[in-house]
Amino acid sequence: MDRVTVTEASQVSEARRRAVAIAQSIGFDETAAGRVAIVVTELSTNIVKYGVQGEILVGTYEDGTGTGLEILALDKGAGFPDLASALRDGHSTGGSAGEGLGAVRRLSDAFDIASRPGSGTAVVVRLAGIRPSSSDAVPAFGAVTVPLKGETANGDAYAVRERADGWTAIVADGLGHGPEAAKASEEAMRIFRRHQDAPPGTILSAVHAGLTHTRGGAVSVARYDRDRANLSLAGIGNVGGAIVSGMATKRTVSLAGTAGHAARRIQEFEYPMRPNDLFVLCSDGIATGFSIDGYPGLARAHPTLVAGVVYRDFARARDDATVLVVRGDAA
Repeated sequence: MDRVTVTEASQVSEARRRAVAIAQSIGFDETAAGRVAIVVTELSTNIVKYGVQGEILVGTYEDGTGTGLEILALDKGAGFPDLASALRDGHSTGGSAGEGLGAVRRLSDAFDIASRPGSGTAVVVRLAGIRPSSSDAVPAFGAVTVPLKGETANGDAYAVRERADGWTAIVADGLGHGPEAAKASEEAMRIFRRHQDAPPGTILSAVHAGLTHTRGGAVSVARYDRDRANLSLAGIGNVGGAIVSGMATKRTVSLAGTAGHAARRIQEFEYPMRPNDLFVLCSDGIATGFSIDGYPGLARAHPTLVAGVVYRDFARARDDATVLVVRGDAA
């Protein structure tokens, strides 16, 4: 995802310019790009007005709901004491030329927001691309993935493959950061795609064997079985996972080592996981104690919004950061 820090009005135009450029690169026409410009202007102006510090993250999405552009606005400001009023069309956020968050929601193909007084605000917007989104479909997963500030190459990577009986997911964190770390994680994704129908332990073994010519990294592979209400996970290194079930969080186990270089053993661990539960998988750029227990109702939010809040509140400044959030069952 492209990331723009927003702390002052002069950065609004930069956020808008970069978002429009990404939209045009994936085929958005002039009208659709204009929608992007309005949405990003409103969201970034909102951060300047109400956020102590904030970011605009822009990336693309492709899942069962469609394809298109995804925008996250994250801040650690005062939050909205009256979210209903802030979302009312015509209620301008920060005196911008548009009509505030109400206009953003109206222009969006998908919209979700989390805001609490004293805890900041997070907004996710999806604008559909060539393949229109289905308004009735619920996204099975969402993610935030950004490189270390100052780097253009992201040493983290993730993938999710939906199956008839559930899904398979992977997060790879190349050792260190920069281009060589990115080569390791990209190779892990290539191997994953070739073996994605195998059990998690088998996939991880293939990744471990295939990363010997790279600097290696931490990798976790998970498989959700809908019929068994079960999650199987195999991991090497510090890609941390958790199953969020109601107000309870169960951490998953990843064994010590470096994929591609040192792994004493590869083992699958199994955990009960209900259809409405969330599985959260994070690279080492997210603090190991990440949790959404202190955010009432967030577990029911759009998966990308959940990922955005975890990233905002638990990211470390010294590494690439990835948060992948997958629902047990999107049906």
